[in-house]
Amino acid sequence: MLPADETGIAEAAAALSAGDLVAIPTETVYGLAGDARSGTAVARIFEAKGRPSFNPLIVHVPDIAAAQTYGIWSDTAQKLAAAFWPGPLTLVLRLRPGCGLSSLVTAGQDSVALRIPAHPVALALLRAFGAPLAAPSANPSGQISPTLPAHVADGLGGRIAAILDGGACGIGVESTIIGLTGTPTLLRPGGLPVETVEDVIGAPLTQWQDGDTLTAPGQLGSHYAPKALMRLNAGAARPGETLLGFGTSEGAALNLSRTGDLTEAAANLFDHLHQLDRTAQRIAVAPIPEHGLGRAINDRLRRAAAPR
Repeated sequence: MLPADETGIAEAAAALSAGDLVAIPTETVYGLAGDARSGTAVARIFEAKGRPSFNPLIVHVPDIAAAQTYGIWSDTAQKLAAAFWPGPLTLVLRLRPGCGLSSLVTAGQDSVALRIPAHPVALALLRAFGAPLAAPSANPSGQISPTLPAHVADGLGGRIAAILDGGACGIGVESTIIGLTGTPTLLRPGGLPVETVEDVIGAPLTQWQDGDTLTAPGQLGSHYAPKALMRLNAGAARPGETLLGFGTSEGAALNLSRTGDLTEAAANLFDHLHQLDRTAQRIAVAPIPEHGLGRAINDRLRRAAAPR
């Protein structure tokens, strides 16, 4: 466990330079970082997570100039980057030939997912390391994403070199992913509300559908899943269930937001699922409104509850 200070960041950068993996804080969730140029380092990410190799990884960079090194830029990319980077937005662009990224990062596709994180520790590490970092969520593949260092240690302890301790993640759900290899497409709802993205683009986004080709992280049908079985849109808990509430839910063991605040609910989602998964056999989840950050929360809940 490394402190998020100059010494800890330098140690993390040295571990990454040696080809090791380091869990890093971002404003969304903790990421499992490795050198995006190194096939060996990226393979270690897949190995540590038990992640299917056909599922692409997000490449984290410190600034727009670096992003343009790896992805073929467009006017729409510039508009979105200028409006929302650094921040919880990932852009999927055509891969720039000869850019030096490992083909494992893109799962062999001709596109690449890029993001500039808004967390000061992540940005400081990217600058200290001086190269792009592949960083999917720092948890075993398909399980609950980590928003605290303890979540990372519980899931990946003994499999990685270090955890850079930046405290709790502020947003608590992964980035919104927009595909820009053709018509702008919502590939995954996330920490940036879709409506906000559409306002900048000036048009509705095309919707990616389950069953389409996997072009970005977080598109597997079963994902973010606890060990406990889950039932969604529950008005109350049935016998043998533990209720995860929202708003005025009665009898909830934990409540995502008693005031019905979707921002608070997103920040609490994965931590509450981690807590309930330690004791509950079945989790019932109260209804969440399907707007703003509610779309991202419901996306994660549907995938967590999907058949495995």
